[in-house]
Amino acid sequence: MKIDLLYEVETDRPFDRAHQRELFEEVLSQVELADRLGYHTAWFVEHHFLVEFAHSSAPEVILGALSQRTERIRLGHGVVLLPYPFNHPIRVAERIATLDILSGGRVEFGTGRSSAYEQLGFGIAPEESRAMWQEALSIIPKMWRDEPFSYEGRFFSIPERHVIPKPVQEPHPPIWLACTSPESWRLAGLNGIGALGFSFVMEMEEFAAHMRAYREHLARARPVGEFINDQVGAFTMVFCAPNDREAEEAALEAFGWYILSTYKLFLAHTKGAGWQMLREKERAFLAALEGRTREVFDYLREHNSIVVGNPDKCIEALRRYEALGVDRMLCLMQVRGIPLPQVRRSIELFGKEVVPAFHGVHGGVS
Repeated sequence: MKIDLLYEVETDRPFDRAHQRELFEEVLSQVELADRLGYHTAWFVEHHFLVEFAHSSAPEVILGALSQRTERIRLGHGVVLLPYPFNHPIRVAERIATLDILSGGRVEFGTGRSSAYEQLGFGIAPEESRAMWQEALSIIPKMWRDEPFSYEGRFFSIPERHVIPKPVQEPHPPIWLACTSPESWRLAGLNGIGALGFSFVMEMEEFAAHMRAYREHLARARPVGEFINDQVGAFTMVFCAPNDREAEEAALEAFGWYILSTYKLFLAHTKGAGWQMLREKERAFLAALEGRTREVFDYLREHNSIVVGNPDKCIEALRRYEALGVDRMLCLMQVRGIPLPQVRRSIELFGKEVVPAFHGVHGGVS
């Protein structure tokens, strides 16, 4: 199992321009450190309008900078939003290929749709976003293969053109999907692409069930790419410190904030009568959670939905994911509310003591 980092680029000072500059420079420095320590991939989300929660609205720029500041760590889009006009598939193919060239073939190409809140901000009809994602997904690998390329479909009409450049990785970078529902796990399997799942919103048994469904559909895949990416990645919040007490003190409030914000941001704007009933239940659920951060934190840790503690405890928690057959752990450490120097220390300790337990090599800091 490979150990990765994932970034939302979170901050509690979203409109402080001097702080924003410091934040982005620190994030780049953290990934440089992770590169030296032997982490496998650094993933960056694409989110829009999510104040404090995610300031990674242009991950292609961040990853472009990292392509010149790192040597070994792979660079992951976690994920590119494919519904248009978030991103036109031609521009996606061009940007991914360019990043692959500049990084020497280190790109992981994750895809997704985002939330209705973000879609509506770009004038995207939420009910069409999945079909738009599927159509864009199906043609991007062909742009890297066909010379020249043309296409006529429901959402995109592309006359014969040369889409350049082509990626370094042959035939193309690995393709992934962010899986937030049973349907997305199914679609990842049927499309023959990797599944990036959220483990902190469910118990291990449920995550294992999603993995089984993914594998079942993968067995009858019609791959959109030139090869099947059969890997599963699990995303969760992680914090490592020399002792459990220090780790808990750093993570408790920040992780509680992240969990509450996730529910509020991604359920509050969902459309439809059935979802309206769910939102009523969620309001009661969120009200119950307010002021009970410790109880929620303890529940998540007991059910292995978060990884917090000293290096040995982190290894123990990650072994359970490894036993499920998870291929990649995407570790979110840079969470709003945790001072950046503490995040750096967590990344360093985790990289020195935990990553080698899975990668079989010891990283070094220069």
